[in-house]
Amino acid sequence: MNTEIKNAVNAADMEAQYDEKVKRLLSNKMILAHILVKTVDEFQGMRPEEVVPFIEKEPFIDAVPIEPGLTNTAKEGRVIGINTENAEINEGLVRFDIIFYVRMKDGISQIIINLEAQKDEPTHYNILNRAIFYVSRLVSSQKERDFSKMNYNDIKRVFSIWICMNMDEDSMDYVHLTDDKLLGSCQWKGKLDLLNIVLIGLSNELPEGKKDYELHRLLGVLLSADLTAEKKLGIMEGEYGILVNDRVREDVNVMCNLSQGILERGEARGEARGEARGEARGEARGKTMAEVRIARSMYEKNYTLEQIADVMGKTIEEIKDILEKDECLLSV
Repeated sequence: MNTEIKNAVNAADMEAQYDEKVKRLLSNKMILAHILVKTVDEFQGMRPEEVVPFIEKEPFIDAVPIEPGLTNTAKEGRVIGINTENAEINEGLVRFDIIFYVRMKDGISQIIINLEAQKDEPTHYNILNRAIFYVSRLVSSQKERDFSKMNYNDIKRVFSIWICMNMDEDSMDYVHLTDDKLLGSCQWKGKLDLLNIVLIGLSNELPEGKKDYELHRLLGVLLSADLTAEKKLGIMEGEYGILVNDRVREDVNVMCNLSQGILERGEARGEARGEARGEARGEARGKTMAEVRIARSMYEKNYTLEQIADVMGKTIEEIKDILEKDECLLSV
């Protein structure tokens, strides 16, 4: 593999490692509690430390890929029994970042929380459409796990919470079902609160610690590419009461180191694209094989089509075409 292609693959590896650390850090129960206090009506007004005990066991973070239709397969000893990935035919791998159960204050009912982190607003699709797909899967996957046969009254509420970085402003939207009476006043039985989507937009400017911006400041600190590790840890512990243990310190340090390398990925992509343009002028076959090698390497490491397209500077449809050129991938 030549230097340019190797640089592109290494850049993708750094991003994957960074994403892994982000998910691990966000799955810290105290951080999750801060998010729940600001997004779930049941816990509004509570202190985060009071919410932590309601988070059941350990959240799922990127489980092993599964076959279609097995989303609801229970696994002995697991907190949820939800696989965090779903393989969709002809659509690559759909990956839930973080999923966990939360017990309600009544001690009986539960809700299911899905937390997703995006480096910026996607350009290949509308993020709300994806959020609707995710929240729908979280509901449908409960059948024969959380409820059986026709017992639809046992469906648990689900929340899909999306954190989107590099936005123009700090924002938060709550998307949910409503009942508009178009004719008559019939009171249909059922729960309108089953489907819940929260979209959290983070700007690049870290907000002050005002009440309305407490969550945005915490998330901004965690995900900032500018703050030093010690500065991040100091704010997490001093302002938010998050215990900085060895695991948290390691994750923050690694994230800060990786973020520096990721800043150079644009150069690596530019070199890869420059090579592709040069080969297109007289080495079409070499170009095709180089692209196949990059795509195959990333695909076998379970990168999504979107991630591969982002690194290689192509559309998802172009990536699909490249992968189809490699017969080895057709049987994966």
